[in-house]
Amino acid sequence: MEKANMHSLDMVNENIKKIGDLFPECVTETVDENGNVKAAIDFEKLQENLSHATIGEGEERYQFTWPGKREAIHNANAPTNMTLRPCKAESVDFDNTENLYIEGDNLEVLKLLQENYLGKVKMIYIDPPYNTGNDFVYNDDFKEDTESFQSKSGMYDEDGNMLLQNFEKNTESKGRFHTDWLNMMYPRLKIARNLLSDDGVIFISIDYHEDENLKKICDEVFGRANYVGSLVVRTATDNNPTQINIEHEYMLCYSKSKKSLPYWYRKSENAQKIIDFYNKLNKKNFSIEEKQAELKKWIKNNKSELEQVDHYNCIDERGVYTANTNSSNTKPGGYNYDIFHPVTHLPCPKPAYGWRWPEETFAAYEKNGDVVWGEDHTTQPHVKKRIETAKEQLKTVIYEDGRASTILLENLFGIKKVFDNPKPLHLIKRIIDFVTTSSKSDNSSIVLDFFSGSATTAHAVMQLNAEDGGKRKFICVQFPEATAEDSEAYKAGYKNICEIGKERIRRAGKKIMEGLDSSTSPNGSTQNDNTSKTLDIGFRVLKLADSNMKDVYYSPAETDSADIFDVNNVKEDRTPLDLLFQVMPECNLPLSSKIEERTIEGKTVYFVNGNYLVACFDEGIPEKLIKSVIDVPDSDKPYYFYMRNLGLESDKVLDNFEQLFVHYSPSTKRKVI
Repeated sequence: MEKANMHSLDMVNENIKKIGDLFPECVTETVDENGNVKAAIDFEKLQENLSHATIGEGEERYQFTWPGKREAIHNANAPTNMTLRPCKAESVDFDNTENLYIEGDNLEVLKLLQENYLGKVKMIYIDPPYNTGNDFVYNDDFKEDTESFQSKSGMYDEDGNMLLQNFEKNTESKGRFHTDWLNMMYPRLKIARNLLSDDGVIFISIDYHEDENLKKICDEVFGRANYVGSLVVRTATDNNPTQINIEHEYMLCYSKSKKSLPYWYRKSENAQKIIDFYNKLNKKNFSIEEKQAELKKWIKNNKSELEQVDHYNCIDERGVYTANTNSSNTKPGGYNYDIFHPVTHLPCPKPAYGWRWPEETFAAYEKNGDVVWGEDHTTQPHVKKRIETAKEQLKTVIYEDGRASTILLENLFGIKKVFDNPKPLHLIKRIIDFVTTSSKSDNSSIVLDFFSGSATTAHAVMQLNAEDGGKRKFICVQFPEATAEDSEAYKAGYKNICEIGKERIRRAGKKIMEGLDSSTSPNGSTQNDNTSKTLDIGFRVLKLADSNMKDVYYSPAETDSADIFDVNNVKEDRTPLDLLFQVMPECNLPLSSKIEERTIEGKTVYFVNGNYLVACFDEGIPEKLIKSVIDVPDSDKPYYFYMRNLGLESDKVLDNFEQLFVHYSPSTKRKVI
């Protein structure tokens, strides 16, 4: 039986594995401070493999550095043994939702997410502190164990709320104005990159205070070649004619791997290739028929390079288009009216779910010459889709009324100034839609925001899913900063920012569902029945805390299988559900995994994702319980079985434990905490 790790990934070890995959001869062994053998890199051999591409000590090179950068890199790679404790009371639909709302320092949370969300996040949006001098910078201190640091720092008040004095105001008078901000951002971005899927992207809001430095650290963390672009978001009006207008923000976008960017990026590039070819044709004295023939011939010869847009092969007086569009609504509840063929004047066949456009919209398409008709009324008409629309580009400059976001929150909460400067819902929804609506699989993408604030990202994900039937999931992370006692939020009972964020998600979800329930199609049938039944407006609340295990659990001394059961390792105030959520990442299970709780032989047994993980953290586990979960058909045998070190009923059960598994379920991985 193995002892569970109960800590997050050590990214140094993960990096050693990556180097070993490329240069196996560079991986060797050494002994750590406790005399244990560990893997290490032979840098001399690594340099030999890289030969002329290495830089010697003291040689000039291009680099971006600042005091504390080395420690920031160390902080990103160092593991953590902190945990996430579930809070059912503050959650919505805890047992069924796939959304997460996590309270705590986002650096520690990101490390924990690495365990089971590595390479699985499609999009990240963050709105970090802008470093205006009034912003609070996270105080990353890893020199003490978490529990002693919390007790000394006065991190929490008597109600468990994180206190603002645990942050540091980053004023220019400190002399470390930019340095402190960079040391805060760098490790978080480094871990964020690890979480992104190969075709994933990150959007980061920032203003002029740190936009230059943010671009430099992103160039380093993500690679300059993976810079996708920057948006300028204007949120207010500056009427001062004597100075340059700076009433705008920036939104930087980077990819994990630009060459792996999906449909939305390739489609835009390939559409431009067709536009460029069409412009060449226009320089020649060709008729429309000749242009049509040349375009189809060129597309056929270059089909493999024109992924997603090779059906844009028609030309009229206004340019290139495709008639490959769908006339039918994709689900019941479409528009019900007659469309008459312009030659036969007889009605065309109606789609089973109704037309996808309102009657006045179709009339406008016809007036503009954007309808493709069949030879007679036996064929459904199609609307021309222009090649320009296939580029699907976000505008470089986006105008958003920041006041609208404030009003939206005021209407949602029924009080004024519940949150200062919330992000525009429409803007966040646009970028999520832009990145995740390219295919059916993207509609179940994970969207992460680890500076969640008022939870605009969660609201946007739910709203977009309601509009297009998507299954996107959100993970929001927010430090529970205390609200000011003289603020309207505090007076209304919201003692920290997390309370505002959670309540916004509850209220927004309820309002979205009310909108779906009342929405009907023009022909009177309910249009959103399926969406309202499947829309996930719930969220699991998880709270960052020190490990469930006592310090003795992490003792560097070797633990023999004989004495692994001698000491009570678990802190007295921790529940079995707490323990389950600390072992789930080690089993590579998402924190949103389906959990079934059963009572067997009077004990609580958890079944996670079916029988993938079976865990019982009660004391006094009888042999009959163990047999009942492993003496089952092969398809139902657990992949993992976890229990506490003092969980078994007696020494006799302990003596028979291994033999039971060897006999009934030898492939099950047995672990003890």
